[in-house]
Amino acid sequence: MDAILKTLFSSEEQEVYGFPVNVKFAWFVQEMPAFLVPLSLVLWSPCAKIIHLPNQLLLLMFIFHYLQRSLIYPFLIRGGKSTPFISFVLAFVFCIYNGYLQARYLSHYADYPPGWVTHPCFIIGSFMWFLGCIINIHSDHILRNLRKPAETGYKIPRGGMFEYVSGANFFGEIVEWTGFALAGHSVHSAAFALFTLIVLSSRGMAHHKWYLSKFEDYPKSRKALIPFVL
Repeated sequence: MDAILKTLFSSEEQEVYGFPVNVKFAWFVQEMPAFLVPLSLVLWSPCAKIIHLPNQLLLLMFIFHYLQRSLIYPFLIRGGKSTPFISFVLAFVFCIYNGYLQARYLSHYADYPPGWVTHPCFIIGSFMWFLGCIINIHSDHILRNLRKPAETGYKIPRGGMFEYVSGANFFGEIVEWTGFALAGHSVHSAAFALFTLIVLSSRGMAHHKWYLSKFEDYPKSRKALIPFVL
């Protein structure tokens, strides 16, 4: 979510809009509501629809992503620029709102037809969610390990989806939430997927342009965001 919100502000605007927040602390705190809010709704409020398998699986997908983002990812970060305070606050508010919106719908209102878990939309969407999740996590791993402890400077990321696109981590998250929207078949999940697509596409394109300007030997066949296409 921090990566999404940074797209909305230039580096100069980020400096104006608040003091820097430690990147590990920022990720841990700002992503936590999207993990705790759904968990709280399920554990401490009557949930009429949570007894149904599609609702359970979709809610687990959402919770797993933010468990990884809040309790695992922040503590694996090596270095990294501080997060502007405004981005930190907006991410925190967004995660509260989106966590509540997705979880409330799935636990209280979502009504899927019998056998929905065997429907092609659910199967394909769940596979896309899983694939996107793996790509996102693996791409973050590659980025974290670009430099050895004593090294400085920038390097070209290689391996995994980075062989095909510059924004492999963004591509993974877009695939993940698109799959979630397909499996969930709701306005709420579709809106989240669309928001992710629009903002991370912009960030992926910006990263691609930066790599091309920074490295003369940057792979010419590598696309910005969509393998072989864009």
